[in-house]
Amino acid sequence: MEKKIWLSAIGANKETVQAVMAKLQGYGLAVDGHFFTDDLEKMAWAAPRQQLLASDVALWLILGSAADLAQPTVRYGLSMLALTVQAERGPGFPPMIILQGEGEVVLPESLPSPLADARILSLANDAYAAKLVAAAHTATVQVSQPSYRLDVYGISQIGQWFEVGPRDDAWQGAIFGVSSGEISLHAVGPAGQLPERSVLNYPQQGLEVKLGDCCFTAWAVQNPLDLSSSYYLKVEGSPERIMFCPYSSEQETEAYIISLQ
Repeated sequence: MEKKIWLSAIGANKETVQAVMAKLQGYGLAVDGHFFTDDLEKMAWAAPRQQLLASDVALWLILGSAADLAQPTVRYGLSMLALTVQAERGPGFPPMIILQGEGEVVLPESLPSPLADARILSLANDAYAAKLVAAAHTATVQVSQPSYRLDVYGISQIGQWFEVGPRDDAWQGAIFGVSSGEISLHAVGPAGQLPERSVLNYPQQGLEVKLGDCCFTAWAVQNPLDLSSSYYLKVEGSPERIMFCPYSSEQETEAYIISLQ
């Protein structure tokens, strides 16, 4: 199977994109891609999901300047796209490489959680093409799965939804919170598909959760969850961070915080 690079161009002009694609094709790499649309209201980040899920996509190449990658809406859109692709293909798949144009070097630790493992290359360094070729033909090390499941949905007719649930031990319910934005609906149903109807056990809304310096407004249910079932939440806006954890009324539990901007 021929390996392919998927290119997401952010704010780059057509000539720059064509030059990058031509350079990579000159090394024998197949390249496909799109111009990233920064439109959270229309959830445009979800558009290339199916293409990135293709098994022949060996690398996800993100082309943009430091200024492009500093925009909260761009960071959020890329994070959401990364989450939904990795929910299907697994953590670290496909490997992400940022090909940075102008500006100070972007540090991986400054990126949102779903992008934190991205490798940074400079567009100004002609060696980037050879490095991408090597990366595309390097066997990817399987990253261990976290103990939770996390997926996102962006569907124009029904809105933006988050899905969380356990991967290993069952949960006796779940708590999910946002640092900004607003939760408007929640439901429980089979994993991997938004439920048409739902019965909630002891639902709660408007819980105030503080973890370190971060404050979250959370909703919760006490429906038992396992690998085959999930907690779904419709969220308005673009939260800077989300948190979720198993429901526990009596003992401490591990909470997970994911930065999206």
